[in-house]
Amino acid sequence: MTHFSLQKKLHAAEGSITLDVNCEIEDGAFISLYGPSGAGKTSLLRMLAGFMQPDSGIIKVKDEIWFDSEKKINVVPQQRLVGFVFQDYALFPNMDVEQNILYALGKNDSKKIIDELLEVTGLGGLRNKRIQMLSGGQQQRVALARAIARKPKLLLLDEPLSAIDNEMRSNLQQTLLAIHAEFKVTAIIVSHDINEIVKLTSKTIHLENGMVQQYQSPSKIFLNKLNEPSSLKGVFLSSEKAGNEYRALILAGEQVITINCSETDVRDLQKGTEIIVSFKGATAFLRKL
Repeated sequence: MTHFSLQKKLHAAEGSITLDVNCEIEDGAFISLYGPSGAGKTSLLRMLAGFMQPDSGIIKVKDEIWFDSEKKINVVPQQRLVGFVFQDYALFPNMDVEQNILYALGKNDSKKIIDELLEVTGLGGLRNKRIQMLSGGQQQRVALARAIARKPKLLLLDEPLSAIDNEMRSNLQQTLLAIHAEFKVTAIIVSHDINEIVKLTSKTIHLENGMVQQYQSPSKIFLNKLNEPSSLKGVFLSSEKAGNEYRALILAGEQVITINCSETDVRDLQKGTEIIVSFKGATAFLRKL
């Protein structure tokens, strides 16, 4: 279990706010931080990583205390076993792919993980390529591999996919899911993309003005009722049986909606499948795009 209760006065162009966050995250969970710019999302990540000191509070990861203002404990970033992925990659351009990943390992860490990371990120054929020869998406894969190389207790992702195009972003989301499934690391991602949040994470911390507004599943936070059009495009999220029907959760634009449908409609659908929902009266029909 990861637990943090942190307070910090923050200064920004819009004025000062006090970040006051208290959350518990189950081991191996993948959660998101969502909210407007200036809400304190990146500052929270930096405090967890040890790059910024809270004014007060506690950070406990598994059985380790990383920060405790009362006991005057503040573990330095190098000893926190955190993987941090920045928006700008922060790679070494004079090194090749393998060297960048190796740099993250400690002197006594096994190098066997390198091959596994190259495989899961799809970089096996690029291990000896210089960073400047890679595309933006490939560089981000290297950054992800490097962040996970030391098997961190926390993987912190600060809008890592916001600077790339939609197709590449979708591919990298799949890479993130594969990394999380393979290494079962507790991960926190900052994102403004509701589609991305719903696709990747099981819970969302909704921050505004430094305060937690909601902490629950993305579908509950972003759920909205449908103003019944004749049809709409969306992404299938999940379904559950409800009496003689099935209730499907669909991401349509930036809205998560519920639709009653038949078992046949959802039988072959998987999370992330793009679909079209058609309506005839009160009946909905789902089909793959």
